[in-house]
Amino acid sequence: MKSIACIATCLFFCIPGFCQDYYVRGEVRDEAGNILQNVKIIQKTTDLIFRTGAYGTFGLMSRKRPDTLDFFLDGYRAERVYVKNDDYLKISLKLVPGTTLHIKKDKLASLTKDLSRDVQRKWFTGDETYTSLLENRFVKAQQFPQTGVSLNIDKASYSNVRRFLSQDAQVPPDAVRIEEMLNYFNLGYHQPDPGNTFYLTSTLTSCPWNENNQLYLLNLSAQKINTDSLPPSNLVFLIDVSGSMDMPNRLPLLKSAFRLLVDNLREKDTVSIVVYGGALGIMLQPTSGKEKDSIRKAIDQIYAGGATPGESGIRTAYGLAKHHFVKDGNNRIILATDGDFNVGLKTEEELDQLITQHRESGIYLTCLGVGMGNLKDSKIQTLARKGNGNYAYIDSYVEAEKILLKEFTQTLYTVADRVFMNVSFNPEFVKEYRLIGFDNRAGDVGDSLTQVEGGEIGSGFSMTAMFEIVPTERNLEIIESGNYSGGRLTDILSNIKVEYSLPNDSTRQYYSYASDFSFSKFNEIDRCRRFSTAVVMFGAKLRSSPHVKNTDWSDILSLANLTADMENPEQKEFVSLVQKAKSLYSKTKRKKRKAKKEQDS
Repeated sequence: MKSIACIATCLFFCIPGFCQDYYVRGEVRDEAGNILQNVKIIQKTTDLIFRTGAYGTFGLMSRKRPDTLDFFLDGYRAERVYVKNDDYLKISLKLVPGTTLHIKKDKLASLTKDLSRDVQRKWFTGDETYTSLLENRFVKAQQFPQTGVSLNIDKASYSNVRRFLSQDAQVPPDAVRIEEMLNYFNLGYHQPDPGNTFYLTSTLTSCPWNENNQLYLLNLSAQKINTDSLPPSNLVFLIDVSGSMDMPNRLPLLKSAFRLLVDNLREKDTVSIVVYGGALGIMLQPTSGKEKDSIRKAIDQIYAGGATPGESGIRTAYGLAKHHFVKDGNNRIILATDGDFNVGLKTEEELDQLITQHRESGIYLTCLGVGMGNLKDSKIQTLARKGNGNYAYIDSYVEAEKILLKEFTQTLYTVADRVFMNVSFNPEFVKEYRLIGFDNRAGDVGDSLTQVEGGEIGSGFSMTAMFEIVPTERNLEIIESGNYSGGRLTDILSNIKVEYSLPNDSTRQYYSYASDFSFSKFNEIDRCRRFSTAVVMFGAKLRSSPHVKNTDWSDILSLANLTADMENPEQKEFVSLVQKAKSLYSKTKRKKRKAKKEQDS
């Protein structure tokens, strides 16, 4: 094993470093001036392949001048361009004579995978892919009183949404996962009682976007591990160094993120580094966290170039993690990639099977996504979920600091595995209910608990699940009478059971909670609960959910301003994102109205 690793490492170092001397930028359009997405670009000096993004733009590193770029797109003549300076390139591709193309104006391409689970489509923004989300519908509580929900600490959607809005771009609806947006803020944390893994609270209140309905909020807090008693870590950094990673917001950003993580390492922790791209190799054999300079030096020596043999990289990383497995320790692979696997196993189904083989090994998989234009969110999400791990998207150095420094224990130290929450509603008070978010996890909300795949919960994490409820007549009568303080044995709104396993223990554990029927007016509930409602409304509006069709951006902005803690940088930033979305989407709506008016006239 060691000899193979050494050979792979030598092969890696024999490949010249990819010098970042020049940054070539430009755009590609057709003769009519329409942007052309997914144009294949081959850089002759390196034979690396790049593609244009959502706006027909591209950016790549060039190690010398002059350089040559070849542009290819089906139905168009190939174009060769000689790059001699740093001017912004404007490339025009001409149609092949006799070719008639149907050019799609929207960015959506769909593919039905499984009709029995409704639909699974792919959203493409440039060459980005997202798993289709089917928004949960209302379910009759009399017929289906029980629903199971998979819980995890994924937060990728929020920072990805922020990336789109920061670029003045509308967000693909399937990039919006409401539960991950709520997870981002760690709202309403309450330390569990000694001996308990979880602490759960519930809130029943009025629904801001539908006065006839109610909101039911469940907040689950996980035990916070004492940092002095954190188990030793066996960490394998698995870093994508393929050509697509050679952008300022990809590999350089990830290298900065890993340097931050090194600061938290202790002498009893070990780090290995595996890279895959133009070469596959072990950059760093298991090294003590005490040797921080050696680890940072190995990180600094990583450069990008070549194809993306993700399958081989994953197999190598798991092999290394297993070989140096620490019993009762924190054994974890941290995969950093844009998800663009183009060698070996490629599809979500193939990757699913590969990762599932290692799920029971006691090795966790944390995924860090980066990049834009070709982000394979759907693939990275599959890897994290099947690898019994978590997924975060890093769009900036500040986000890297949040995930790997400030929230170090949440991200990397697990307190519960395969966590599900089972909610059983009392039909006496609930006529219908719908789960908000968790759309691509719960599937049919009538499924039993055993059909919902559990997730991983990290140390000191707080998550919120929210339901919209259609109340029964009995429910409304109690509220109208003013006698809704709860406490009566017969007035149980729902029974909740959290099922989970402790790390390195297959025994199933249970935490039960009986939620009294206790109603509070919306303006009387905790501020953080009202803020979480603003986050939900924001996500639903971005998804164009029919449930918030009567809610406008001003309503969401007003609630965000009233409930956000402006001393908290993340909540303050949320308000600015709502303001940006309001401006962007309102402008688009005005343009559509103007175009329709001109068409009608």
